[in-house]
Amino acid sequence: MLTTAFSTAVAGLEAAQKAIRVVSQNVGNAGTAGYVRRTVTTVASGPGNSSVAVGTVNRVFEDAALKQLRLEASGAAYSSTKSNVLSQLDKLFGKPGDATALDGRMNAFTQSLQGLATDPSSVASRSTVLNKAAALTERIRSLAGNVQELRSGIENRLGSDVGAANNLLKSIASLNAKLAATSDDSAQAGLLDQRDQQITQLSSYLDVKSMQQRDGAMTLMTTSGVVLVDRDAAATLSFDGRGNLGPTSAYSTDPSARGVGTITATLPGGAVIDLGVRGALSSGSIAAQLELRDVALPLAQRRLDDLAFGLAQSLTDKSAVGTQSAAGVDLNLADLASLKPGNTITIPISAGGAIRNVILVASSLASRPVDANQTIDANAQVQTFTIPAAPATARDYATAISAALSVVAPGLTAASTTSGKLTLSGAGIQGVVAISTQPKSAGDVSGAHPWIAMFVDGLGNALVTGSLDGAPQRTGLAQRLSVNAALIGDSSVLVAASRTSSSPNPSRPQFVYDALTSSKLAFSSVNGIGGTQAPHVATVAAFAQEIVAAQGSAAAAAKQIDDGQTVALGVAQGRFSKSAGVNIDEEMSRLMSLQTAYAANARVLSAVREMLDVLMKI
Repeated sequence: MLTTAFSTAVAGLEAAQKAIRVVSQNVGNAGTAGYVRRTVTTVASGPGNSSVAVGTVNRVFEDAALKQLRLEASGAAYSSTKSNVLSQLDKLFGKPGDATALDGRMNAFTQSLQGLATDPSSVASRSTVLNKAAALTERIRSLAGNVQELRSGIENRLGSDVGAANNLLKSIASLNAKLAATSDDSAQAGLLDQRDQQITQLSSYLDVKSMQQRDGAMTLMTTSGVVLVDRDAAATLSFDGRGNLGPTSAYSTDPSARGVGTITATLPGGAVIDLGVRGALSSGSIAAQLELRDVALPLAQRRLDDLAFGLAQSLTDKSAVGTQSAAGVDLNLADLASLKPGNTITIPISAGGAIRNVILVASSLASRPVDANQTIDANAQVQTFTIPAAPATARDYATAISAALSVVAPGLTAASTTSGKLTLSGAGIQGVVAISTQPKSAGDVSGAHPWIAMFVDGLGNALVTGSLDGAPQRTGLAQRLSVNAALIGDSSVLVAASRTSSSPNPSRPQFVYDALTSSKLAFSSVNGIGGTQAPHVATVAAFAQEIVAAQGSAAAAAKQIDDGQTVALGVAQGRFSKSAGVNIDEEMSRLMSLQTAYAANARVLSAVREMLDVLMKI
């Protein structure tokens, strides 16, 4: 009996010692990032449960709290990344109405036109108009350059973030292997702390789901189902960054057409998965950077390109509306004679209670389908038609347009009339609008009066027509928009009375002013202002204001989401810390209880020894 009591007391001392050691470890690591509080379990042992044995060292936390923490950490990284970049972009565009803001530069330009219309003979006023026009184009070019700088910066950060995420995947797989080879529960607890902390760090880069296997190994996968870690095997993440990006740099699933870097996951079996495709990643800083680089910032670029195109188009392009006739809708030959590559003929058609546009784009090449995103209506059916060689008749145009319609809208036909008109007919046709650039070239600053090529494509001082022959002219136009060199050389044409008279007259500056502030244009539905289902109709000056306002709204919305996500992350951190963190008061109370238990076991051991000594003396 005495030996049993002796053994039990010794076991009790050992259990208390280990528990005290764990308490000491908890206290020493209070506040250590990633450390989870430990406890020791004890179990009854021996015949009749007469003794005690030390169980295992357990980590104490709520699994649901840890999962929520990772979810919120991923969301917070996503929202903060978006908010930071959109806030930078908003600051670049400026506050609405500020002199240096985009709309402020537009206002200064239109005001200078009013001044010139008031005093057309003033050389100083002509100079002011050109200076304000140059300041406006410089602002547009600068903003477009800023947009691409932000995209290039994101491209570089993607490389570093993907590298960091890849290192974490390798480390987590290595920790899985170490845990499988470790039997010491104290050592396992330390490894589990490291693994959980690294998975939480990984969640800030990309969205991951974790599943613990029966053997304790952790499997990680994206929410889209791509397995990143399976026991001791990890996928390899890589990023083929492209350095400096430009307006034409875009993502494509076709590697030969892709102009930006993408993230690939090479699985242990050798399969390669493209994580750069939309929807593959939905949260974390990497997902936010992909969305900014491929969606939000290209949208800002497109708005600037559309503004640049509208500035030029409003001063050079004539819009001719077809007239209804018994046979259909008629266009005069004169409405077509000035068509240049990129000019359009838009035919709205009613079908099934909805209106859809058929857009024919003039071209010097053979008829072909083109991307509707390069027109004012991303939902339109678009085909180019070949501009007939001069001198062209109505029949020549009818032949070229019919060939295009047979592909894109077989129910429509084009025919010439005996009076030299072009008639478009077919079921549901609602009308026809032909837009043609009036000046023959950028240097033709008098022949198309009052139309004037004040703004040109700086690449060769070319007319802005929206040509799709080769690279789409609209793409990146904001980076190239310039004031026509012909006007800088001779500003008197700004106030020329007519095509043949150079006498100062207010009609032309008034025409330019009205074209920018009163006449409305159809802006592309792709840019998102006014919705994406139909072209947005506005004046050029109003569109500039809407761009600044839209950017400010996007930044404000992103910040609001980020503020909410920051609060959610704080709540999740507090919940997890409460379940897993070390409470010094609780540990001290536990230590006092253990000290009492240790002293009691020691007293039992001492009593048994005394009794044994007495027994040995008998």
